[in-house]
Amino acid sequence: MTTSSENEKLIVVTGASTGMGASAARELAGQGFHVLAGVRRDRDADAIRSAGIEPVILDITKSDHVEALAARVARDPRALHALVNNAGIQVNAPVESLPMAQWRWVFEVNLFGHIAVTQALLPALLRSKGRVINISSVGGKVAMATYGAYAGAKFALEAVSDSLRREVAPLGVHVVVVEPGGVRTEMAARGITTANDLAANMTPEQDERYGSLVEATNTLMATGTSSGVTADAAARVIAKAVTTRRPRTRYTIGRDAALVTRLARILPDRTLDRVTAANLRRHYPKGGGGADAERRSPFLGLCT
Repeated sequence: MTTSSENEKLIVVTGASTGMGASAARELAGQGFHVLAGVRRDRDADAIRSAGIEPVILDITKSDHVEALAARVARDPRALHALVNNAGIQVNAPVESLPMAQWRWVFEVNLFGHIAVTQALLPALLRSKGRVINISSVGGKVAMATYGAYAGAKFALEAVSDSLRREVAPLGVHVVVVEPGGVRTEMAARGITTANDLAANMTPEQDERYGSLVEATNTLMATGTSSGVTADAAARVIAKAVTTRRPRTRYTIGRDAALVTRLARILPDRTLDRVTAANLRRHYPKGGGGADAERRSPFLGLCT
């Protein structure tokens, strides 16, 4: 039910062109908030513009875009209730073969961009005693094979979230981490395309070492996504984190995320290696997996 106080509040959602971000923007607008939805292109703005949703051109890696967003929030008489840091990219490749420029870009989008937006909007959130919702991943708890850059940025986002929470909780601001597992969005398909492009540039020696692993991980990613929750279901969890009076510090999305985060807490590393290896083994191409693959690559994947 919409209340008058909700109609007087702003929410910023980054990465709102498609997927969870777009669904979260619509869910929150439906609950009566005015949502500033960060999108990167005019056609995405046209697609999402509706009652309660005001698209804002926003590339979180560009300082002028972030400054413009902060200025837009500052001149609005409504209080900023929440920032949902959702923008992100998925880049998967073995640690050895991923070019350093790609490592830096993954961290720029999936970590530093979120920090930049948070810094810019934190004064408004401190005034309103609002909250920061950081969309992490099950990859922020378990670093699976070929997920080194992606998981590294998500692990770092979790650490930054913990630090920020302890800094601003005494000032009345909540910081919440949301950890999705498999969600049926376009992100996984884009990630698979990127992984294949990167694999095509591996050296012959790297291809011999990791080619079958990349294929198996891509297959598992596609399977986990197709069987995952819908973007609308994920959006309802995000909305809960935004609206609950006393939110938890972390929410998972999907049974797979709940299971993996639980296993990560209780299993020794080597045991978790064997569990993830067994889960991936059936996705290897013929002649490329089995016990030999498990011995070569103990850190293998569970889900997106």
